[in-house]
Amino acid sequence: MRILVTGGAGFIGSHTVDALVAHGHQVRILDSLEKPVHQHGRPSYLNPAAEFVLGNVTQREDWTRALAGMDAVFHFAAYQDYLPDFSKFFRVNAVGTALLYELLVEGRLAVRKVVVASSQSVYGEGRHRCESGQIVYPGLRSEERLRAGRFEVPCPDGAGETQWLPTDESVVNPQNQYALSKHAQEQIALQLGKRYGIPSVAMRYSIVQGPRQSFWNAYSGACRVFCLSYHVGRVPPIYEDGLQVRDFVNVHDVVDANLRVLEDPRADGKAFNVGGGRAFTVAEFARIVARAFGRELDAKPCGAYRFGDTRHIVSDIGRLRGLGWEPKRTPADSVAEYVEWLRAQGDIEDILAFAEKQMKAMGVVREVAR
Repeated sequence: MRILVTGGAGFIGSHTVDALVAHGHQVRILDSLEKPVHQHGRPSYLNPAAEFVLGNVTQREDWTRALAGMDAVFHFAAYQDYLPDFSKFFRVNAVGTALLYELLVEGRLAVRKVVVASSQSVYGEGRHRCESGQIVYPGLRSEERLRAGRFEVPCPDGAGETQWLPTDESVVNPQNQYALSKHAQEQIALQLGKRYGIPSVAMRYSIVQGPRQSFWNAYSGACRVFCLSYHVGRVPPIYEDGLQVRDFVNVHDVVDANLRVLEDPRADGKAFNVGGGRAFTVAEFARIVARAFGRELDAKPCGAYRFGDTRHIVSDIGRLRGLGWEPKRTPADSVAEYVEWLRAQGDIEDILAFAEKQMKAMGVVREVAR
């Protein structure tokens, strides 16, 4: 097949390009190489067998050039971080996707499959259970509770705290600009895909980890923050109490999932969670990173929290398992490969202090009351 990969110079995109080339597909990359993700321009790891087109998914002419002759599209190009430039999230993530479908329909292009990258973030806090047994999908935790160091999610009826449960694909509850834009994106893809007969799939990735993950974004990635901290000789910060629960998925498992839905018509018209299949606390993950650097865990709660963070979120991956996919790698595997890649980058600037200062200035990182 002839396959277009938007954002193909990025983290998930470049690994997917490698796999597609290895499977004998002809691949074209469309990427804007935008900073800060691509701080130094075109990365050296790009697969030489893939055609590269410099362009932006918000521009009609760039889409038109990139789509010419393609049989399928992996749409990974996206805007992400924690900046309050709300309109850019929707312009890139939602409007860019709408433009893709506009051109497919308008030009009657013979694209047989579109796979869009969505996110676990569309669930917000996800699925929880109150002590009464009631299932709830909580909203944001209040500033009052967080400042007081009361981090668990309260039951809406006020009767105690909730217990997290694995979250399946049935209920979404996006609570920040990125999540809202990704939910809009996947709805554009799935609903317009159904309406116009374009087989489309949305992949709701959990926290994806592995080499090539940019260390320039201020907000992204526990793996990036913890590894970069140890790499430059700092003790990584742990927000809240470190007991937040997450699921981490290896980028190679993500690529396997991407190829699975490309090839399986049973995936068409659906959204899929792509997760690691096991829950870890942030403190447990910090310990994995410390071991990778030959250190005892010296990270500890730093007396701060990131306002708007999810307390607990773990994806139920049963739907994707139903297609025969299974995560095969562990967080330790992801960290080991990321550390090896990080050490091969040569001199790396200590951007962590700058990123932390930026997040404090934006009111993202806030202090717990003493």
